[in-house]
Amino acid sequence: MHNIISLILGGGRGSRLLPLTQMRSKPAVPLAGKYRLIDIPISNCLNCDLNRIYVLTQFLSVSLHRHIAHSYKLDHFSGGFVEVLAAQQTMESTDWYQGTADAVRQNMRYFQEEWVQEVLILSGDQLYRMDFGKMVKAHRAANAAISIAVIPVSRADAGSFGILRLNDSGRVVDFLEKPKTDEQLDRVRTPSDWIDRKGIVSRGRQYLASMGIYLFNREVLTELLNVKPAYTDFGKDVFPNSYPKYHVQAHLFDGYWEDLGTIKSYHQAHLALAGENPPFEFHSPSGVIYTRMRFLPPSRIVGATVENSLVSDGCLVQSGARLIRSVIGVRGQIGPNVTVRDTVMVGADRYETDEERNNDRSLGVPSFGIGEGSIIEGAILDKDVRIGRNVRIINRRGLQEDTGEHYYIRDGIVVIPKAATVPDGTVI
Repeated sequence: MHNIISLILGGGRGSRLLPLTQMRSKPAVPLAGKYRLIDIPISNCLNCDLNRIYVLTQFLSVSLHRHIAHSYKLDHFSGGFVEVLAAQQTMESTDWYQGTADAVRQNMRYFQEEWVQEVLILSGDQLYRMDFGKMVKAHRAANAAISIAVIPVSRADAGSFGILRLNDSGRVVDFLEKPKTDEQLDRVRTPSDWIDRKGIVSRGRQYLASMGIYLFNREVLTELLNVKPAYTDFGKDVFPNSYPKYHVQAHLFDGYWEDLGTIKSYHQAHLALAGENPPFEFHSPSGVIYTRMRFLPPSRIVGATVENSLVSDGCLVQSGARLIRSVIGVRGQIGPNVTVRDTVMVGADRYETDEERNNDRSLGVPSFGIGEGSIIEGAILDKDVRIGRNVRIINRRGLQEDTGEHYYIRDGIVVIPKAATVPDGTVI
């Protein structure tokens, strides 16, 4: 495993996650109250003894860089590292990344050393736990040039993914990016009994979708990135042109895996994590998810009702408050008689002092958190928001998309952007 370099792709604009990506890169988006999205692929690597990790990004990378620097200080004697590679002008290129493959091409010099045997390429916006050691072992046993992790999906979901068709040995013989027509879907369908024979219960899922997890032999990746005209994207360019020429092997996976690239998927995943039987555990014998140590006090819940919710470190939930199917991030402040339902509250970067709170009151400005008597339902409250007293955030007009002075509505979910202030009595 020490002959593998891991590259985590986080260079996209994250436009589908706006406004959560308005002031931060996509891998830096908060997750489950106390983590960030980048913690998932990094932790999966570290749990598999993969400790040479680069994170590729180009948009708003300051907070991501800070988080990584504070969270992942590896043993100097291990030879391991976790470093951000932000887009930069070089002698070879003066352009922004044009796609996932182009981002890797512009950083080829970081994996060209002779000791590098394979390059593991991961996405920065997925929630899952995987033993990459099994994938590496299967890759080498099959003498593959490329391996790609795949997960069974239904016909209804197949149009959102790159879909592969395999032969009996698991080698890729066909690939279509987001097939839409019946003809295309029939072309890449995998019989249920074939999936069942591989030890995975198909449950009617007859399509094998790319998970955005790739393992390349270094020489093969170098060849593919040096072709002319240059490939820019793995799904659209690299794989359609690789499986006819190289041995591309599929690695089947059937654990929990969720792409958190949209506001809707981000919100739904958090509600599932707060449920009675969460589909993903952040602390598991098969691998802990790591993040930054903050040294915060225990959360204090005073005369409140909490149902199926996650409450992170350093929070205060005051008397009469009700939390139902919600996630409360670090330093979250919930006032008296507040109702929070089906909501993700990211929390705050710091506590306000008594002097600052008194100054807020004198200016008529709400303090960090949610003020007394407010009702929040089906929403996402980004970091450091100030919600006044008797505010109602309920999407009262039932809109799917909208933008207002203090809010955005995306996929029917009200999002209060980072550091926004919602005055007393506001109804959204």
